Amino acid sequence: MKNFFQFDQLGTNYRREIIGGLTTFLSMAYILVVNPLTLTLQSVPDLPDSMRMDSGAVFVATALAAAIGSLIMGLLAKYPIALAPGMGLNAFFAYTVVLTMGVPWQSALTGVLISGLIFIGLTLTGIREKIINSIPPELKFAVGAGIGLFITFIGFQNAGIIVNNDAVLVGLGDLTHGNTLLAIFGIVLTVILMTRGVKGGIFIGMVATAIVGMMTGLIDTPHKVVDAAPSLEPTFGAALDPLFNDAGSIFTIQMLVVVLTFLFVDFFDTAGTLVAVANQAGLMKDNKLPRAGKALFADSCATVVGAILGTSTTTSYIESSAGVAAGARTGFASVVTAVLFVLSIFFFPLLDVITAPVTAPALIIVGVLMVSSLGEIDWKKFEVAVPAFLTIVAMPLTYSIATGIAIGFIFYPITMAMKGRAKEIHPIMYMLFVIFVLYFIFIA
Repeated sequence: MKNFFQFDQLGTNYRREIIGGLTTFLSMAYILVVNPLTLTLQSVPDLPDSMRMDSGAVFVATALAAAIGSLIMGLLAKYPIALAPGMGLNAFFAYTVVLTMGVPWQSALTGVLISGLIFIGLTLTGIREKIINSIPPELKFAVGAGIGLFITFIGFQNAGIIVNNDAVLVGLGDLTHGNTLLAIFGIVLTVILMTRGVKGGIFIGMVATAIVGMMTGLIDTPHKVVDAAPSLEPTFGAALDPLFNDAGSIFTIQMLVVVLTFLFVDFFDTAGTLVAVANQAGLMKDNKLPRAGKALFADSCATVVGAILGTSTTTSYIESSAGVAAGARTGFASVVTAVLFVLSIFFFPLLDVITAPVTAPALIIVGVLMVSSLGEIDWKKFEVAVPAFLTIVAMPLTYSIATGIAIGFIFYPITMAMKGRAKEIHPIMYMLFVIFVLYFIFIA
Protein backbone atom coordinates (compact mmCIF):
# COMPACT_ATOMS: atom_id res chain seq x y z
CA MET A 1 0.00 0.00 0.00
CA LYS A 2 2.80 2.40 0.91
CA ASN A 3 4.59 1.64 -2.34
CA PHE A 4 1.40 1.97 -4.41
CA PHE A 5 0.75 5.48 -3.08
CA GLN A 6 4.47 6.38 -2.99
CA PHE A 7 4.53 7.37 0.66
CA ASP A 8 8.33 7.50 0.89
CA GLN A 9 8.82 9.56 -2.27
CA LEU A 10 6.24 12.11 -1.12
CA GLY A 11 7.38 12.18 2.52
CA THR A 12 4.13 11.08 4.11
CA ASN A 13 2.75 8.28 6.29
CA TYR A 14 -0.54 6.63 7.25
CA ARG A 15 -1.18 9.03 10.14
CA ARG A 16 -0.83 12.14 7.98
CA GLU A 17 -2.95 10.66 5.21
CA ILE A 18 -5.74 9.56 7.58
CA ILE A 19 -5.83 12.95 9.29
CA GLY A 20 -5.79 14.66 5.90
CA GLY A 21 -8.65 12.50 4.61
CA LEU A 22 -10.68 13.15 7.77
CA THR A 23 -10.05 16.89 7.52
CA THR A 24 -11.19 16.95 3.90
CA PHE A 25 -14.35 15.05 4.82
CA LEU A 26 -15.22 17.46 7.63
CA SER A 27 -14.58 20.42 5.34
CA MET A 28 -17.00 19.21 2.68
CA ALA A 29 -19.51 17.16 4.73
CA TYR A 30 -21.95 20.07 4.50
CA ILE A 31 -22.82 18.86 0.98
CA LEU A 32 -24.57 15.84 2.51
CA VAL A 33 -27.30 18.12 3.83
CA VAL A 34 -27.12 21.07 1.45
CA ASN A 35 -27.44 18.96 -1.69
CA PRO A 36 -30.68 17.14 -0.73
CA LEU A 37 -32.25 20.43 0.42
CA THR A 38 -31.23 22.11 -2.84
CA LEU A 39 -32.26 19.38 -5.28
CA THR A 40 -35.61 18.84 -3.54
CA LEU A 41 -36.30 22.61 -3.69
CA GLN A 42 -37.23 22.74 0.00
CA SER A 43 -36.94 26.54 0.00
CA VAL A 44 -39.72 26.78 -2.59
CA PRO A 45 -43.19 26.16 -1.07
CA ASP A 46 -46.28 24.84 -2.84
CA LEU A 47 -44.49 22.90 -5.55
CA PRO A 48 -46.13 19.79 -7.00
CA ASP A 49 -44.61 16.60 -5.63
CA SER A 50 -43.67 15.58 -9.17
CA MET A 51 -41.15 18.44 -9.29
CA ARG A 52 -39.43 17.39 -6.07
CA MET A 53 -36.86 14.64 -5.87
CA ASP A 54 -36.97 12.21 -2.95
CA SER A 55 -34.86 13.64 -0.12
CA GLY A 56 -33.67 10.29 1.25
CA ALA A 57 -32.68 8.99 -2.17
CA VAL A 58 -30.78 12.19 -2.98
CA PHE A 59 -28.96 11.95 0.36
CA VAL A 60 -27.80 8.41 -0.39
CA ALA A 61 -26.93 9.32 -3.99
CA THR A 62 -24.89 12.29 -2.74
CA ALA A 63 -22.93 10.15 -0.28
CA LEU A 64 -22.34 7.31 -2.75
CA ALA A 65 -21.36 9.65 -5.61
CA ALA A 66 -18.87 11.38 -3.30
CA ALA A 67 -17.52 8.03 -2.08
CA ILE A 68 -17.16 6.49 -5.54
CA GLY A 69 -15.71 9.65 -7.08
CA SER A 70 -13.18 10.09 -4.28
CA LEU A 71 -12.25 6.40 -4.46
CA ILE A 72 -11.63 6.54 -8.22
CA MET A 73 -9.57 9.72 -7.81
CA GLY A 74 -7.52 8.15 -5.02
CA LEU A 75 -6.85 4.82 -6.69
CA LEU A 76 -6.53 5.91 -10.33
CA ALA A 77 -5.02 9.39 -10.24
CA LYS A 78 -3.54 8.98 -6.72
CA TYR A 79 -4.31 12.58 -5.78
CA PRO A 80 -5.50 13.76 -2.33
CA ILE A 81 -8.58 15.28 -3.94
CA ALA A 82 -12.11 14.33 -2.92
CA LEU A 83 -15.22 14.67 -5.06
CA ALA A 84 -18.91 15.29 -4.41
CA PRO A 85 -21.90 16.92 -6.13
CA GLY A 86 -20.78 20.46 -6.81
CA MET A 87 -22.16 23.63 -5.29
CA GLY A 88 -23.45 25.94 -7.98
CA LEU A 89 -24.15 23.07 -10.32
CA ASN A 90 -26.77 21.74 -7.91
CA ALA A 91 -28.31 25.23 -7.75
CA PHE A 92 -28.36 25.41 -11.55
CA PHE A 93 -29.95 21.96 -11.67
CA ALA A 94 -32.71 22.81 -9.19
CA TYR A 95 -33.46 26.51 -9.60
CA THR A 96 -32.72 27.04 -13.29
CA VAL A 97 -33.30 23.74 -15.10
CA VAL A 98 -36.16 22.32 -13.02
CA LEU A 99 -37.81 25.38 -11.47
CA THR A 100 -37.35 28.05 -14.17
CA MET A 101 -37.11 26.01 -17.39
CA GLY A 102 -39.69 23.50 -16.21
CA VAL A 103 -37.56 20.51 -17.20
CA PRO A 104 -38.52 17.34 -15.27
CA TRP A 105 -35.82 16.38 -12.79
CA GLN A 106 -35.46 13.04 -14.55
CA SER A 107 -34.53 14.82 -17.79
CA ALA A 108 -32.21 17.14 -15.86
CA LEU A 109 -30.38 14.05 -14.58
CA THR A 110 -30.15 12.88 -18.19
CA GLY A 111 -28.47 16.19 -19.02
CA VAL A 112 -25.94 15.56 -16.25
CA LEU A 113 -25.35 12.03 -17.57
CA ILE A 114 -24.79 13.24 -21.13
CA SER A 115 -22.41 15.97 -19.99
CA GLY A 116 -20.41 13.37 -18.05
CA LEU A 117 -20.20 11.07 -21.07
CA ILE A 118 -19.09 13.98 -23.27
CA PHE A 119 -16.52 14.90 -20.63
CA ILE A 120 -15.14 11.35 -20.76
CA GLY A 121 -14.91 11.50 -24.54
CA LEU A 122 -13.22 14.90 -24.53
CA THR A 123 -10.76 13.74 -21.90
CA LEU A 124 -9.81 10.53 -23.73
CA THR A 125 -9.39 12.30 -27.08
CA GLY A 126 -7.49 15.30 -25.72
CA ILE A 127 -10.02 17.77 -27.17
CA ARG A 128 -10.70 19.08 -23.67
CA GLU A 129 -7.55 21.19 -23.66
CA LYS A 130 -8.52 22.86 -26.95
CA ILE A 131 -11.95 23.82 -25.64
CA ILE A 132 -10.57 25.13 -22.36
CA ASN A 133 -8.01 27.22 -24.21
CA SER A 134 -10.73 28.70 -26.44
CA ILE A 135 -12.56 30.28 -23.51
CA PRO A 136 -10.95 33.56 -22.42
CA PRO A 137 -9.76 33.50 -18.80
CA GLU A 138 -11.84 36.58 -17.93
CA LEU A 139 -15.05 34.70 -18.69
CA LYS A 140 -13.87 31.67 -16.72
CA PHE A 141 -13.29 33.86 -13.68
CA ALA A 142 -16.58 35.67 -14.23
CA VAL A 143 -18.58 32.43 -14.29
CA GLY A 144 -17.07 31.33 -10.97
CA ALA A 145 -17.79 34.69 -9.35
CA GLY A 146 -21.31 34.83 -10.76
CA ILE A 147 -22.15 31.40 -9.38
CA GLY A 148 -20.78 32.56 -6.03
CA LEU A 149 -23.17 35.53 -5.99
CA PHE A 150 -26.06 33.31 -7.07
CA ILE A 151 -25.41 30.83 -4.26
CA THR A 152 -25.10 33.68 -1.75
CA PHE A 153 -28.43 35.10 -2.93
CA ILE A 154 -30.09 31.72 -2.34
CA GLY A 155 -28.46 31.56 1.09
CA PHE A 156 -29.85 34.96 2.09
CA GLN A 157 -33.30 33.88 0.88
CA ASN A 158 -33.14 30.65 2.88
CA ALA A 159 -32.15 32.67 5.93
CA GLY A 160 -35.12 35.02 5.53
CA ILE A 161 -32.73 37.97 5.33
CA ILE A 162 -33.76 38.73 1.74
CA VAL A 163 -37.47 38.39 0.93
CA ASN A 164 -39.91 39.23 -1.85
CA ASN A 165 -40.97 42.87 -2.14
CA ASP A 166 -43.55 43.65 -4.82
CA ALA A 167 -42.51 47.31 -4.98
CA VAL A 168 -38.79 46.73 -5.62
CA LEU A 169 -38.64 42.96 -6.29
CA VAL A 170 -36.55 42.16 -3.18
CA GLY A 171 -36.10 43.69 0.25
CA LEU A 172 -34.85 43.11 3.77
CA GLY A 173 -36.74 40.49 5.77
CA ASP A 174 -37.81 40.48 9.41
CA LEU A 175 -34.52 40.19 11.28
CA THR A 176 -36.36 39.50 14.56
CA HIS A 177 -37.93 36.28 13.26
CA GLY A 178 -36.70 33.18 15.08
CA ASN A 179 -35.40 31.28 12.05
CA THR A 180 -33.75 34.40 10.65
CA LEU A 181 -32.00 35.04 13.97
CA LEU A 182 -30.84 31.42 13.97
CA ALA A 183 -29.41 31.85 10.46
CA ILE A 184 -27.67 35.09 11.48
CA PHE A 185 -26.13 33.29 14.45
CA GLY A 186 -24.86 30.59 12.06
CA ILE A 187 -23.42 33.15 9.66
CA VAL A 188 -21.54 35.01 12.41
CA LEU A 189 -20.23 31.79 13.96
CA THR A 190 -19.12 30.34 10.62
CA VAL A 191 -17.39 33.59 9.65
CA ILE A 192 -15.50 33.54 12.96
CA LEU A 193 -14.47 29.90 12.49
CA MET A 194 -13.34 30.45 8.90
CA THR A 195 -11.48 33.64 9.82
CA ARG A 196 -9.64 31.76 12.55
CA GLY A 197 -8.72 29.05 10.04
CA VAL A 198 -10.61 26.27 11.84
CA LYS A 199 -10.61 23.10 9.75
CA GLY A 200 -14.14 22.13 8.78
CA GLY A 201 -15.44 25.54 9.84
CA ILE A 202 -18.49 25.38 7.56
CA PHE A 203 -19.49 21.92 8.82
CA ILE A 204 -18.91 22.86 12.48
CA GLY A 205 -20.93 26.04 12.00
CA MET A 206 -23.89 24.05 10.66
CA VAL A 207 -23.74 21.55 13.52
CA ALA A 208 -23.59 24.32 16.14
CA THR A 209 -26.47 26.20 14.48
CA ALA A 210 -28.60 23.05 14.42
CA ILE A 211 -27.89 22.43 18.12
CA VAL A 212 -28.88 26.00 19.01
CA GLY A 213 -32.02 25.57 16.91
CA MET A 214 -32.98 22.46 18.89
CA MET A 215 -32.20 24.15 22.21
CA THR A 216 -34.46 27.09 21.33
CA GLY A 217 -37.28 24.93 19.99
CA LEU A 218 -36.92 26.19 16.42
CA ILE A 219 -35.89 22.71 15.23
CA ASP A 220 -37.40 19.41 16.33
CA THR A 221 -35.03 17.02 18.10
CA PRO A 222 -34.46 13.82 16.06
CA HIS A 223 -35.70 10.53 17.52
CA LYS A 224 -32.74 8.60 16.10
CA VAL A 225 -29.12 9.29 15.24
CA VAL A 226 -28.30 6.13 13.30
CA ASP A 227 -30.73 4.13 11.16
CA ALA A 228 -30.92 1.98 8.04
CA ALA A 229 -30.05 3.79 4.83
CA PRO A 230 -33.00 5.28 2.89
CA SER A 231 -33.99 3.62 -0.38
CA LEU A 232 -32.20 4.77 -3.52
CA GLU A 233 -35.01 3.43 -5.70
CA PRO A 234 -36.83 6.77 -6.36
CA THR A 235 -33.80 8.24 -8.20
CA PHE A 236 -31.64 5.29 -9.23
CA GLY A 237 -31.60 4.96 -13.01
CA ALA A 238 -34.08 7.82 -13.49
CA ALA A 239 -31.54 9.54 -15.77
CA LEU A 240 -31.91 6.67 -18.25
CA ASP A 241 -35.72 6.80 -18.51
CA PRO A 242 -35.97 9.86 -20.83
CA LEU A 243 -33.40 8.35 -23.20
CA PHE A 244 -35.55 5.27 -23.75
CA ASN A 245 -39.06 6.63 -23.25
CA ASP A 246 -38.96 10.31 -24.29
CA ALA A 247 -35.87 10.89 -26.42
CA GLY A 248 -37.56 13.77 -28.26
CA SER A 249 -37.45 15.93 -25.12
CA ILE A 250 -33.71 15.43 -24.81
CA PHE A 251 -32.54 16.47 -28.28
CA THR A 252 -33.63 20.11 -28.13
CA ILE A 253 -31.84 23.48 -28.02
CA GLN A 254 -33.02 23.86 -24.42
CA MET A 255 -31.34 20.62 -23.37
CA LEU A 256 -28.28 21.52 -25.43
CA VAL A 257 -27.87 24.69 -23.35
CA VAL A 258 -28.39 22.68 -20.16
CA VAL A 259 -25.76 20.10 -21.13
CA LEU A 260 -23.30 22.79 -22.24
CA THR A 261 -23.70 24.61 -18.93
CA PHE A 262 -23.16 21.46 -16.89
CA LEU A 263 -20.14 20.65 -19.04
CA PHE A 264 -18.69 24.16 -19.03
CA VAL A 265 -18.88 24.76 -15.28
CA ASP A 266 -17.57 21.27 -14.45
CA PHE A 267 -14.76 21.76 -16.98
CA PHE A 268 -13.23 24.77 -15.34
CA ASP A 269 -14.21 24.01 -11.76
CA THR A 270 -12.34 20.71 -12.04
CA ALA A 271 -9.32 22.15 -13.82
CA GLY A 272 -8.97 24.98 -11.31
CA THR A 273 -9.33 22.67 -8.32
CA LEU A 274 -6.82 20.13 -9.63
CA VAL A 275 -4.18 22.76 -10.31
CA ALA A 276 -4.75 24.62 -7.03
CA VAL A 277 -4.68 21.54 -4.78
CA ALA A 278 -1.82 19.82 -6.63
CA ASN A 279 0.24 23.01 -6.47
CA GLN A 280 -0.44 23.34 -2.74
CA ALA A 281 0.65 19.74 -2.20
CA GLY A 282 3.83 20.28 -4.21
CA LEU A 283 2.81 17.73 -6.84
CA MET A 284 3.25 19.99 -9.88
CA LYS A 285 6.26 19.22 -12.08
CA ASP A 286 7.58 21.82 -14.55
CA ASN A 287 4.32 23.72 -14.17
CA LYS A 288 2.44 20.63 -15.39
CA LEU A 289 0.08 18.31 -13.59
CA PRO A 290 1.22 14.67 -13.64
CA ARG A 291 -1.53 12.15 -14.38
CA ALA A 292 -3.87 15.02 -15.32
CA GLY A 293 -5.70 12.79 -17.79
CA LYS A 294 -6.42 10.20 -15.12
CA ALA A 295 -7.64 12.87 -12.69
CA LEU A 296 -10.02 14.33 -15.28
CA PHE A 297 -11.18 10.84 -16.22
CA ALA A 298 -11.94 10.13 -12.55
CA ASP A 299 -13.93 13.35 -12.31
CA SER A 300 -15.99 12.64 -15.43
CA CYS A 301 -16.66 9.03 -14.36
CA ALA A 302 -17.94 10.34 -11.02
CA THR A 303 -20.40 12.60 -12.84
CA VAL A 304 -21.77 9.66 -14.85
CA VAL A 305 -22.07 7.48 -11.74
CA GLY A 306 -23.70 10.30 -9.76
CA ALA A 307 -26.26 10.96 -12.50
CA ILE A 308 -27.26 7.30 -12.59
CA LEU A 309 -27.54 7.24 -8.79
CA GLY A 310 -29.64 10.40 -8.79
CA THR A 311 -27.68 13.58 -8.13
CA SER A 312 -26.35 16.62 -9.95
CA THR A 313 -22.82 16.92 -11.37
CA THR A 314 -20.09 15.40 -9.20
CA THR A 315 -16.85 17.36 -9.28
CA SER A 316 -13.52 17.86 -7.51
CA TYR A 317 -13.74 19.88 -4.30
CA ILE A 318 -11.49 22.80 -3.45
CA GLU A 319 -12.06 21.88 0.21
CA SER A 320 -9.51 19.14 -0.44
CA SER A 321 -6.94 21.86 0.17
CA ALA A 322 -7.84 21.66 3.87
CA GLY A 323 -6.77 18.02 3.88
CA VAL A 324 -3.54 18.89 2.08
CA ALA A 325 -2.86 21.57 4.67
CA ALA A 326 -3.32 18.87 7.33
CA GLY A 327 -0.68 16.69 5.68
CA ALA A 328 -2.35 14.69 2.87
CA ARG A 329 -0.14 14.07 -0.14
CA THR A 330 -1.45 10.92 -1.80
CA GLY A 331 -4.61 9.23 -3.01
CA PHE A 332 -4.81 7.28 0.23
CA ALA A 333 -6.34 10.39 1.84
CA SER A 334 -9.08 10.33 -0.81
CA VAL A 335 -9.74 6.67 -0.01
CA VAL A 336 -10.18 7.62 3.66
CA THR A 337 -12.61 10.38 2.68
CA ALA A 338 -14.54 7.89 0.52
CA VAL A 339 -14.95 5.47 3.43
CA LEU A 340 -16.27 8.26 5.67
CA PHE A 341 -18.86 9.22 3.05
CA VAL A 342 -20.10 5.63 2.96
CA LEU A 343 -20.41 5.53 6.76
CA SER A 344 -22.32 8.83 6.74
CA ILE A 345 -25.23 7.18 4.93
CA PHE A 346 -26.41 5.59 8.17
CA PHE A 347 -26.74 9.00 9.87
CA PHE A 348 -29.66 10.01 7.64
CA PRO A 349 -32.02 10.73 10.62
CA LEU A 350 -29.89 13.77 11.44
CA LEU A 351 -30.90 15.30 8.11
CA ASP A 352 -34.22 16.38 9.66
CA VAL A 353 -32.45 18.88 11.92
CA ILE A 354 -30.61 20.55 9.03
CA THR A 355 -33.21 23.09 7.92
CA ALA A 356 -32.88 25.94 5.40
CA PRO A 357 -31.71 28.47 8.07
CA VAL A 358 -29.02 25.98 9.13
CA THR A 359 -27.65 25.57 5.60
CA ALA A 360 -27.88 29.28 4.73
CA PRO A 361 -24.50 30.14 6.32
CA ALA A 362 -22.80 27.40 4.27
CA LEU A 363 -24.23 28.77 1.03
CA ILE A 364 -23.18 32.32 1.88
CA ILE A 365 -19.63 31.38 2.89
CA VAL A 366 -19.13 29.19 -0.18
CA GLY A 367 -20.29 32.17 -2.22
CA VAL A 368 -17.63 34.33 -0.55
CA LEU A 369 -14.95 31.80 -1.47
CA MET A 370 -16.11 31.63 -5.10
CA VAL A 371 -16.15 35.39 -5.78
CA SER A 372 -12.43 35.60 -5.02
CA SER A 373 -11.88 35.14 -8.77
CA LEU A 374 -13.09 38.73 -9.32
CA GLY A 375 -9.57 39.94 -8.62
CA GLU A 376 -8.26 38.04 -11.65
CA ILE A 377 -10.32 40.07 -14.14
CA ASP A 378 -8.72 43.13 -15.82
CA TRP A 379 -11.53 45.63 -15.23
CA LYS A 380 -9.60 48.44 -16.96
CA LYS A 381 -10.21 46.83 -20.36
CA PHE A 382 -13.79 47.78 -21.20
CA GLU A 383 -14.14 45.14 -23.92
CA VAL A 384 -13.40 42.51 -21.29
CA ALA A 385 -15.14 44.16 -18.33
CA VAL A 386 -18.56 44.34 -20.03
CA PRO A 387 -19.07 40.63 -20.80
CA ALA A 388 -17.49 39.64 -17.48
CA PHE A 389 -19.71 42.04 -15.51
CA LEU A 390 -22.88 41.00 -17.33
CA THR A 391 -22.07 37.34 -16.74
CA ILE A 392 -21.65 37.96 -13.02
CA VAL A 393 -24.69 40.14 -12.34
CA ALA A 394 -27.08 38.31 -14.66
CA MET A 395 -26.85 35.06 -12.70
CA PRO A 396 -28.40 36.29 -9.43
CA LEU A 397 -30.62 38.93 -11.09
CA THR A 398 -32.19 36.47 -13.56
CA TYR A 399 -31.99 33.58 -11.09
CA SER A 400 -30.24 31.56 -13.78
CA ILE A 401 -26.63 30.47 -14.18
CA ALA A 402 -27.25 29.51 -17.81
CA THR A 403 -28.62 32.98 -18.63
CA GLY A 404 -25.56 34.64 -17.11
CA ILE A 405 -23.21 32.48 -19.15
CA ALA A 406 -25.24 33.05 -22.31
CA ILE A 407 -25.25 36.85 -21.96
CA GLY A 408 -21.52 36.98 -21.29
CA PHE A 409 -20.68 34.71 -24.20
CA ILE A 410 -22.84 36.79 -26.55
CA PHE A 411 -21.30 40.13 -25.57
CA TYR A 412 -17.67 38.96 -25.59
CA PRO A 413 -17.35 38.55 -29.38
CA ILE A 414 -19.23 41.83 -29.89
CA THR A 415 -17.04 43.97 -27.63
CA MET A 416 -13.82 42.31 -28.74
CA ALA A 417 -14.67 42.75 -32.43
CA MET A 418 -15.63 46.40 -31.94
CA LYS A 419 -12.30 46.92 -30.18
CA GLY A 420 -10.48 45.56 -33.21
CA ARG A 421 -9.49 42.33 -31.49
CA ALA A 422 -11.64 39.96 -33.55
CA LYS A 423 -8.62 37.84 -34.51
CA GLU A 424 -8.08 37.00 -30.84
CA ILE A 425 -11.48 35.31 -30.62
CA HIS A 426 -11.33 31.55 -30.97
CA PRO A 427 -13.72 30.00 -33.56
CA ILE A 428 -15.34 27.96 -30.80
CA MET A 429 -16.42 31.22 -29.15
CA TYR A 430 -18.25 32.20 -32.34
CA MET A 431 -19.98 28.81 -32.34
CA LEU A 432 -21.07 29.34 -28.72
CA PHE A 433 -22.24 32.85 -29.65
CA VAL A 434 -24.64 31.37 -32.23
CA ILE A 435 -25.86 28.66 -29.83
CA PHE A 436 -26.67 31.17 -27.08
CA VAL A 437 -28.37 33.61 -29.48
CA LEU A 438 -30.61 30.74 -30.62
CA TYR A 439 -31.21 29.94 -26.96
CA PHE A 440 -32.66 33.42 -26.32
CA ILE A 441 -34.68 33.40 -29.54
CA PHE A 442 -36.34 30.01 -29.12
CA ILE A 443 -36.11 29.11 -25.42
CA ALA A 444 -35.58 31.97 -22.96
